Amino acid sequence: MTRTGTTPANLRRALRREVPSTVGLLADEHDFTAMRRYRTFAFDDHTTYLRQVEALLRTLATQGGHTTVTLFDPEEYAAYCAETALDPDHPTSRSRFTAHLAATGAQVTYTGQPLSTLLPELVDTAVRHATWEYATTVLATAGDCATCGKDIGRAAFERAARLLARLLDAAGPGIHHLVCSVPAADDQLLAVLAAGIVLGAPGGLVLRTTSPGARDRLHGWRLTGGTLTPLTEAEVFAAYCTDARTGEPLSPEPGVDHRAGFPLTPDPDDDWTTHH
Repeated sequence: MTRTGTTPANLRRALRREVPSTVGLLADEHDFTAMRRYRTFAFDDHTTYLRQVEALLRTLATQGGHTTVTLFDPEEYAAYCAETALDPDHPTSRSRFTAHLAATGAQVTYTGQPLSTLLPELVDTAVRHATWEYATTVLATAGDCATCGKDIGRAAFERAARLLARLLDAAGPGIHHLVCSVPAADDQLLAVLAAGIVLGAPGGLVLRTTSPGARDRLHGWRLTGGTLTPLTEAEVFAAYCTDARTGEPLSPEPGVDHRAGFPLTPDPDDDWTTHH
């Protein structure tokens, strides 16, 4: 059988489609300005830079390969260059760092979406990735319980899994969206219930349920002592209708009912408060 399109140029194009690409993106003006200290960084204007990045992404997409985008953090880049003895003011160093991010960092697949859509998705993905990395460290370094000898991190993870399973069982049918917020040092851990249990930090969990033909329902709980305590309807309303930064009231979201958290059935395997 004779293959068609097997000229050297066609073969190179076919091979290029099988090589993945990763683009490191300077998402905001602050990070862009930090990179301008390097002589070999060619851009002077962030808007122009973003326009050129978007054009590059479109070009890569037309070549048929798989393209991902990752956040390029100048501080992490400088630290990487110091650790690996690379000259930070060199394009090859930036390329190597981007390859490093492709293997270890948060990424979003480019499917033709505009940067106005891709940027928020990328930032959100990076935040979740960093949160999970921090939470993993919290669980892995919690040590053993002085009373029972159990691994505290593993016990907290198992307890969190049981809490969520009981909560979802009690929530009933519908599409459920859970958000857990736990203060940790100078930041907030989102969606990391097990880390909140290990840290013993006060936190909160909100369940939003969507069902066809019905108004959305919001229920809330307070995380204290490694367990979930239901909030009242007024507390759920206040949590959702108050600006967390300014304390100013916010207008209620239309089509949403604010409801008290419901009590969870006792956990037969629960010995957390006894030993921790």
